[in-house]
Amino acid sequence: MSKTQASPFVYQDTATTRAEIDSISAKLEGGTIAILGLGGTGSYVLDLLAKTPAGRLLIIDGDTLEQHNAFRAPGAASMAELEARKPKVEYYAEVYGRMHRHIAPIAQYLTPDNLGILDESDFVFVCVDSLDARAFLIPALEERGLPFIDAGLGLEIAAGALLGQVRVTTSTPLMHEHARNRIPASANASDIYRSNIQIADLNALAAALAVTRYKRLRGFYCDTEGEYNSVFAIDGNVMINSDYNDPVSRPQKKEFSNV
Repeated sequence: MSKTQASPFVYQDTATTRAEIDSISAKLEGGTIAILGLGGTGSYVLDLLAKTPAGRLLIIDGDTLEQHNAFRAPGAASMAELEARKPKVEYYAEVYGRMHRHIAPIAQYLTPDNLGILDESDFVFVCVDSLDARAFLIPALEERGLPFIDAGLGLEIAAGALLGQVRVTTSTPLMHEHARNRIPASANASDIYRSNIQIADLNALAAALAVTRYKRLRGFYCDTEGEYNSVFAIDGNVMINSDYNDPVSRPQKKEFSNV
């Protein structure tokens, strides 16, 4: 943590100090990151980002915490917590507020009328499970010049087992033309993305891939590929990258000068 910036953590990040990567971790400091949707993938994204020195985390979801949510989310909600039927964002703000000081819960669904919620955001993780929501969110984020990563699952039952893929799509002001063709929305989504099958390990994988991609954009990890879309095929254990950005000709720090 830089000398001029107060730590967002409730207690000291001894893991970073122990690994002697303080200067690298500092690349993730500051800024406001919004997480849209606190379902399976979004809750795991929060779990990972709460362990970074991000300045502020906005968690946005209008749902209440239900019993089925507990089976595809990090940790283990108690029966009393489930029976309380709190808004998801309030529950997760309490849990991760034990570690990160600046988690702001917003118990609303994003609509075209309340997008001003994102005015202070510097980066967005789109983890909504509604194709209709994606249909207006993606162009709205592009119009605002907000960089974002959209993570999603497409699963279906085939021959008595689950088949499908995990997709992570990145969009920044310098490269976003590909996003509308890659991200399923109501007008162009295939049947595999219309199913509501969610599995905890794949939600966790989608979140890990999304956060790892974000960290590469910020320079925390090396980025020799520069892909802006990746699809993991579950049955073949294969990752397919596409939509490349040249990290040499388009320096990454310019994309995030406000973070």
